[in-house]
Amino acid sequence: MAQAENKTRPTDGSVDDFLSAVDHAGRREDAYVLLDIMKRATGHEPVLWGSMVGFGQYHYKYDSGREGDMFLTGFAPRKAAMTTYIMPGFGKYDDLMDRLGKFKTGSSCLYIGRLKNVDLEVLEELISLSVQHMREKYGVE
Repeated sequence: MAQAENKTRPTDGSVDDFLSAVDHAGRREDAYVLLDIMKRATGHEPVLWGSMVGFGQYHYKYDSGREGDMFLTGFAPRKAAMTTYIMPGFGKYDDLMDRLGKFKTGSSCLYIGRLKNVDLEVLEELISLSVQHMREKYGVE
């Protein structure tokens, strides 16, 4: 049986065009702040992965045989919140999470209503540490 193709992959779309088209002015402003934070944290330029902005890339392969590529970190300005992707999840970062501010989480998703409600230095540290973890785990830059 053929494995389903990963729908999340890099495109040649313009990150700036995508971000400038975000309807919510505050979310659009926050997206540009996150763009700068993630550039610093990763040393990579942003790439559009569908409706997500990703930085860097790693290749994964599960025990099931499913494999693919994904960004090291990224974000998506969604209607309800800014979704920031912390790929290793949050279990290793309790201290940072306690100091971050107002947010919600999913397994690898950090949902932030507005960046003014979180400590940006703590957010940048969280992103940097998660990227470092992914680089070590997958042997990528």
